[in-house]
Amino acid sequence: MRRIITTAAVALTAVFTLGACGGGDPLTSTSSASAAPSASGSDSGAKVVVGSANFPENVLLASIYSQALTAKGVQVEEKFNIGSREVYYDQIKTGALTILPEYNGGLLSFIDPKSTAASTDQVNTDLKSKLPAELELLDSSAAQDNDSLTVSKETATKNSLTTIEDLAKVSKDFVVGGPPEFKKRREAQFKDVYGLTFKQWKPTGATTADALKGGTVQVGNVFTTDPKLLINGLVALQDPKNVFSAQNVTPLVNKAGANDAVRTTLNAISAKLDTNALVDMMKRVAVDKDDPPVVAKDWLTQNGLA
Repeated sequence: MRRIITTAAVALTAVFTLGACGGGDPLTSTSSASAAPSASGSDSGAKVVVGSANFPENVLLASIYSQALTAKGVQVEEKFNIGSREVYYDQIKTGALTILPEYNGGLLSFIDPKSTAASTDQVNTDLKSKLPAELELLDSSAAQDNDSLTVSKETATKNSLTTIEDLAKVSKDFVVGGPPEFKKRREAQFKDVYGLTFKQWKPTGATTADALKGGTVQVGNVFTTDPKLLINGLVALQDPKNVFSAQNVTPLVNKAGANDAVRTTLNAISAKLDTNALVDMMKRVAVDKDDPPVVAKDWLTQNGLA
């Protein structure tokens, strides 16, 4: 995914208020649920299918969407932990999925790797013009989970690293870790924009922060809502040339399956969700090992959405 480093400070500030943190495993298998009517007794139409990518935060967000829609009388089927964007994107295009929690910058990078849009407004304007006719981007939330290139404090100090640009002098000696698709998505960009050529690309997935701490990689793609940024003593390098753009949590829907009740409900979620809340919920999921549906329900209740 494609995200902006300047927003990392927001997420990290929030994490500092949370205390000690840790990681988590994939959380939710595919399940389905029929919705009960809402208190108003309204019937919002045919069943929708809410999907998610295969990492804990996206499962949590999908559960928020699913439970909020159920509370409004929408019939919901859950299909969580599908895989990466390379897998689930075609499913929402064809209508096999109706709704996905997306990250606007990451989605734009997937559709148009050459886009230079950086801010939330720029990304959404560009993205809306390039989405296929079957798909619709709803309102973006203030919550962002940004990509970063991250190093340990020791590596940062030893090599005087504060920005991604600083890596150019040492990247040829560094192993870089990240999701399995990270090399395909980013190798050319890092070389073209920052002149980076790494010694090796190593798939580390959700364990990237631990791999950095253990020294099996020297630089890694760690997301800025990951509590291990702090507990592992890691440094997210600044991205002055905006390889990683804005990464707002944004509902993506298949137009044919999303009616006005769906759009209104999901936009209401986006209006309430911010980065601090997302970091707080991820601390509960990744560190305290609370079930994502429980965390999702608590947040919805606190915000009058369930």
